[in-house]
Amino acid sequence: MSTAVVCVDVGSTYTKAAAVDADSGDLLGTASRPTTIGTDVMDGLRAAAAEATPKGAKVVDTLVCSSAGGGLRLAVIGNEPLVTARAAYRAGLSAGARVVDVRAGDLAAGDFVELAASRPDVILLAGGTDGGDDTALRAHAEALAESGLRTPVVLAGNADAAADLARLLTGAGIDTTGVANVLPRIGVLNPVPARTALREVFLRHVISGKHLSASAEFTRMVKAATPDAVLTGVELLAETTGADLLVVDVGGATTDVYSVLTPDAEREGPRADVAGTAWRSRTVEGDLGVRHTAVGITEAADDEDLATSWGLPEAARLRAANPAFRASDPADDAELSALAARIAVRRHARGERIGGPHEPLRGGKDLAAVSLVVGSGGILRRDPGAADWLREAVGADTSGGVRPPKDARYAIDADYRLAPAGLLSANGHRAAAIGLLESTSF
Repeated sequence: MSTAVVCVDVGSTYTKAAAVDADSGDLLGTASRPTTIGTDVMDGLRAAAAEATPKGAKVVDTLVCSSAGGGLRLAVIGNEPLVTARAAYRAGLSAGARVVDVRAGDLAAGDFVELAASRPDVILLAGGTDGGDDTALRAHAEALAESGLRTPVVLAGNADAAADLARLLTGAGIDTTGVANVLPRIGVLNPVPARTALREVFLRHVISGKHLSASAEFTRMVKAATPDAVLTGVELLAETTGADLLVVDVGGATTDVYSVLTPDAEREGPRADVAGTAWRSRTVEGDLGVRHTAVGITEAADDEDLATSWGLPEAARLRAANPAFRASDPADDAELSALAARIAVRRHARGERIGGPHEPLRGGKDLAAVSLVVGSGGILRRDPGAADWLREAVGADTSGGVRPPKDARYAIDADYRLAPAGLLSANGHRAAAIGLLESTSF
């Protein structure tokens, strides 16, 4: 009798399950069911898990990641937009969060009104290097305590002030988790402690607070936000293949891009980014989904001066008006999906614009050395030609102001292995996670 770990991703539209052999990492079965968010997500979860698990297999663990209900919404507060706010922003993205607001500098009462209007689930408060000036960090913490907001806070700033400010925020009735500084020294980015704390806050507050299920079993089984699980799987794939890699996940509401690159010694020296370089990173493009935000793809294509077919705007409007639409031929989604992938990779490689639309782009990435590009998302998994159009969209894009992968191999995560690998690796089944990745065409 085989023993199985069942890994389930509860998405906003579909719930996807994979049964994995607990010893070898062999993929035993997969299934996909509509997410039953209108009733109880456990209904769709149980159905998908049962369909994916072979008869006779003994299930020894069930691990779940979730983006249902909007996932993790994060607001960032930092000393200044180009240093600590930017470092905190990168840490938030690495935790699988959707960054909905960034504040920096001198903050007034109106800033906190606008921050509250963005409806964050968590606030990441950062500021100053360890041993440096803590004036701005203290001012932000005091203003936050007086603002009336009771959103949980992860405090990841100047270590010398952390204990004092954690007491201040806790005394104001704000659930506060203190962790190591995201920017302990200029040019040194330390996102892991904040990423871990944000994951814990997501599990403790967000999953239970969204009332996705009446069952306490769901809260117990959820181990991560879906993008966090995927990034963990991407990091493990880079480790097992030894490759610089790029993953493009084209979804219905967003297109996410993940990269794991070899650190460049020159950029770690005098030319180092003051907010640190994120060699393992994720960006999320909320206007580039091929269903809910499909109109944003055509608008972004116009902004990028990319040619499109005459019927594409109408196709985008049709999909945005009916996100459940499923094309009879997967190739009908190819143009929109390719545009989403191309634009998302361009934005990922160009860097971030923190602090407002007129700020310069910072933290760009050179993708020329990437040797493996993996496409993910339901649209790509259903389209037999996806690897070809992904190669054209990403590898042949020489007019976007970035250096695309030069000699990369292109593959599709056809069995949806990255999120399960991340769940397995982070929850005591690392050998099975490696086996799962090694048994595919990656």
